[in-house]
Amino acid sequence: MITITEDIDVPVPTDRVWEVISDPPQVVGCIRGAELGESHEDGSFDGAMVVKFGAVRVKFGARITLDLDAETREGHLTARGNDGQGATRYKANATFGVSEGPTAGTSRVSVRGEITLTGKLVPLIEAGAGAVISRMTKDFADQLVRRCAGDEVVAAAAPVRRSFWARLGDWWRRITQKQRTRQEVAR
Repeated sequence: MITITEDIDVPVPTDRVWEVISDPPQVVGCIRGAELGESHEDGSFDGAMVVKFGAVRVKFGARITLDLDAETREGHLTARGNDGQGATRYKANATFGVSEGPTAGTSRVSVRGEITLTGKLVPLIEAGAGAVISRMTKDFADQLVRRCAGDEVVAAAAPVRRSFWARLGDWWRRITQKQRTRQEVAR
């Protein structure tokens, strides 16, 4: 079983965040590799998501049910499905809510969920779940802020995030510059 416990701070009032988080097409737009499918008479809808576990990409299909309570700004999601080859099945349950954030005019999105897996890919998925969830949460949070606040506000308010490779390159340049300086001083 995979457990998800995430809190995402969004620099936007709760009404706007709830507007986005309660709209499935907007939420799917925040998740890289996700697609929204057909709606059904019972209120459920189909969805799919491609998830990368190391070098392996797995496409999961799902039938999703979403219950929303606008008054409390809370929701419950249930999904059932399998991977594209039918080798692994899963069931997911999640609750989420939007509340006032740590400072005035901000919001906090809380997500709590569990995913139960059966089938051939379980060892691979469970082994990589922590890294995958961390990466997906960061991507989702970035996109949620963009959708709620707009790109201009995000660019003005957020610090520039640099990739690991860019930071590694900066570190290497500082090290080599120190070595050159030491060599010049020694001459």
